[in-house]
Amino acid sequence: MILPELKGSNVLVTGGANGIGAAIVRGFHAQGARVCFCDCDARAGQALARDFGKRALFHPVNLAEESEIVRWIDDVGRRAGRVHTLVNNAARDPRLSLGRTSAAAWDDLFATNLRAYFLTVREAVHWLAPGGAIINLASITFHQGPARMAAYVATKGGVLGLTRSLARELGPRRIRVNTVSPGWVMTARQLREYVTPATKKMIRRAQCIADLIQPEEIADVVLFLASDASQAITGQELLVDRGWYHS
Repeated sequence: MILPELKGSNVLVTGGANGIGAAIVRGFHAQGARVCFCDCDARAGQALARDFGKRALFHPVNLAEESEIVRWIDDVGRRAGRVHTLVNNAARDPRLSLGRTSAAAWDDLFATNLRAYFLTVREAVHWLAPGGAIINLASITFHQGPARMAAYVATKGGVLGLTRSLARELGPRRIRVNTVSPGWVMTARQLREYVTPATKKMIRRAQCIADLIQPEEIADVVLFLASDASQAITGQELLVDRGWYHS
């Protein structure tokens, strides 16, 4: 897939050091974009930036801290002058039952998974060009409602609501805002911590198409939403789940 309009564009990606985020960074870099990405995993982020040279810039950022987000985006904006795409990808997905979820744990998760999205958008709109795109990542779990993930699912529901309202507010500036909701993606961490042979069988049965989803496939959809091919799409959620959830 070649999207020439992305060449030379300036892209912000949160949580870009590993997994889906790293695939998104690689995807934009392959299109010739300049990618500025952040993560709390400084070692992985610095290693990825070194692989890409001058067109990739990494910042270690704690997205639970407003001041760090403000400083990061202001620095990027001043360097680049204009931002064309913001991708809100960073999130945590703990498996905690209701009884094991403290108020502090709930607040911490919302700070990373939802409040940070609001803060990055609030700061990035000062630099976003007309015709630009904001892409927020949510999750199929909002539709499935799995047990022991109430806090996580609630944050992803919030992302969908945030997207819908921002699309209306930023539309007059010709800024598109959309959500990508991945199914179960075979990132290194998911394979290490959660995916078993039995899990793979369950996923294959649940999906309309049995192939397991790879991070690069999520990145391709993000690239589409950042491209001119999606100019008529805003306020929408795209489920990238091989038909696991459809109605």
